[in-house]
Amino acid sequence: MSTSPAVGSPAVVHASPVAFDTVPHEPLTAALDRAASEHGARIAVDFLGATTTYRELADEVARAAGALLALGVQRGDRVAIALPNCTQHLVAFYAVLRIGGVVVEHNPTYSADELAHQLADSGASVALVWTKAVPAVLAARERTALRTVVAVDLVHDLPRHSRWALRLPVAKARRTAAAMRGPVPADVPLWHRLVHAAAPLPADHPTPTPEDVALLQYTGGTTGTPKAAVLTHHNLVANAEQGHLWTRHARGQEVVYGVLPFFHAFGLTLCLSYSVRIAATLVVLPSFDPALVLAAQRRRPGTFLPAVPPMLDRLVTAAAAAGVSLRSFSRAISGAMALPPATAQRWEQATGGLVVEGYGMTETSPVALGNPFDSSRRPGALGLPFPGTQARVVSQQDVTADVAPGEAGELLVRGPQVFTGYWNRPEETAGQLLADGWLRTGDVVRVDEDGFVLLVDRIKEMIVTGGFKVYPSQVEDHLRTMPGIADVAVVGVPGGDMGESVVAAVVVADGHDVDLAAVREWCGQRLARYAVPRRLVVLPDLPRSQVGKVLRRVVRDQVLASPAA
Repeated sequence: MSTSPAVGSPAVVHASPVAFDTVPHEPLTAALDRAASEHGARIAVDFLGATTTYRELADEVARAAGALLALGVQRGDRVAIALPNCTQHLVAFYAVLRIGGVVVEHNPTYSADELAHQLADSGASVALVWTKAVPAVLAARERTALRTVVAVDLVHDLPRHSRWALRLPVAKARRTAAAMRGPVPADVPLWHRLVHAAAPLPADHPTPTPEDVALLQYTGGTTGTPKAAVLTHHNLVANAEQGHLWTRHARGQEVVYGVLPFFHAFGLTLCLSYSVRIAATLVVLPSFDPALVLAAQRRRPGTFLPAVPPMLDRLVTAAAAAGVSLRSFSRAISGAMALPPATAQRWEQATGGLVVEGYGMTETSPVALGNPFDSSRRPGALGLPFPGTQARVVSQQDVTADVAPGEAGELLVRGPQVFTGYWNRPEETAGQLLADGWLRTGDVVRVDEDGFVLLVDRIKEMIVTGGFKVYPSQVEDHLRTMPGIADVAVVGVPGGDMGESVVAAVVVADGHDVDLAAVREWCGQRLARYAVPRRLVVLPDLPRSQVGKVLRRVVRDQVLASPAA
């Protein structure tokens, strides 16, 4: 059995195969200025057929920045954005940054209690809110420092003919309108009116510095109370530049599909930031709907798709059924969860392009590792360090000790995209960021002989039963191959003298029956005895986040609330 290197021995550092000289010394907003100057006539945004050029987008951002100034927003003020994907999400995002404000992204479908916690924690003074989310924000307002709530109507981003169609006295028009907008109290100002009436921000208005805070992005909701990661302009510029070096996309030529939620770190960087940095056309969809994606594909074929694995599977199935070609997509990047080799194969067969897996977390802006866009890509692996990024694998008991090559340990990363800490949480920051700049990811990995990082599981989700460590993902991977199981999540619950008991929560495929005895027999073929589930719970479906990640904490709560099986 191999042993870990002694404490104080030279660290085993894994570096990126792609050279990275330095991060451009500029704020994130500089990319929009550059795109408007060099590619002003190019379509920047296509929202359900309504198009905006880069010159028009920059002008709209200048007016929106003027509107924010008129609302009293000053440098360093936090501005909450609670919007679905839409053109005004981009406008608001860049307008806040341009005047030196700090964007605080929120899920617009959150309840009043969920929003109240985040709004109070950030200290946001102004909130730009989807009309349907206005009631929740107003209900939370008295528990926050909010002084102004502004309503944003998605309908104003639609093409003119679509806005006209929504006024038709027919049931379908009424249903669509009801899904896109909600009633707004008379004392809540409307964003489009404020922007239309505002004077553009003067060109000589001070720009933010690279060191300024750009974004408070909440994270940790799947494992505990959400906390805000503090990301600077430098962090976000670095990750966009790293992504450009990785993909080698040509500026002013790509069509990026914005199907990931912009309020999530993955969608924010790949769509709001990266697409503008390469002057791409961003095809914006309010939510992921295969029919909407295929309609957009007929209208404006995409070349690059950031997505999660279930999206790739659903698109391939829907495209085949509808007879729509996906061959224009030359590249796709998958994140938030493991990319099954079968999913990668389906996508590459349907598109003729490549799909690779990336890895990261909100604290790394978010991408830290990725698979190469070439024949060396390895479905199922997290990949190699991004340009300018270093990785280490250390003992789970002692983060100063590197593990032996090939052994499992906690992944540490260091690079210019690593956050500066958690908002107003110095103790949690100290526990996550080590003194020498290394970030503890909380993920257990190992590195193979070619330098590829392979995920074992999350430390916080590891199950300890009878003194043995069980990694849920390994049990799940095996159970997914069992006939009759459509989906599975494995969690640990209190197990008396054993510490924890392994429980499999499964979604059963149509026309099948699955019982505990069959599950235990299947697992016993490949897994250690202590890793075999001791209990089975059948659920109609698994709770997932907005980007499709299984919420194991919620699954555990459901298991604890269910009768023993």
